[in-house]
Amino acid sequence: MTSTPGLKALQAAGISVSLHPYEYDRTAEAVGRAAAEALGLDPGLTLKTLMVELDGRPVCCVLPSDRTLSMKKVAAGFGGKAAVMMLPAKAEKLTGYRVGGISPFGQKRAVPTMFEISVMQAERVWINAGARGLLLGIAPQDALGAVSGSEKDLIA
Repeated sequence: MTSTPGLKALQAAGISVSLHPYEYDRTAEAVGRAAAEALGLDPGLTLKTLMVELDGRPVCCVLPSDRTLSMKKVAAGFGGKAAVMMLPAKAEKLTGYRVGGISPFGQKRAVPTMFEISVMQAERVWINAGARGLLLGIAPQDALGAVSGSEKDLIA
């Protein structure tokens, strides 16, 4: 099985996860929803990791794959003024992961991270493990603690 920086970081923190490989579809319009469908998972609990620039600085947002990120809520949640999606090449360079395989765990440079609050009461969520075609299952509170993140309403 693929070992990624994210999996190594979670292991070092003593956080237990399950691994869920799937056939990555590079033509999928929505990678997170395609992963949920491939694994038979609830897309509302299959989370996507989006890299955003807030007032010119990087932040990470984790939300359900079937929902849309509100840039106004991101800016308010992080205490900034203007949020925009980070360009893919910049996200890859910053995180060390390829788009379609970006994980909030084990990024090259730790950045402030926020999880969508609506998933925090779930028993388990599925998040990219740091490689295209590989999700990990984790308790949302463990995920939040692993990145020293916060939780807010991020959905448009």
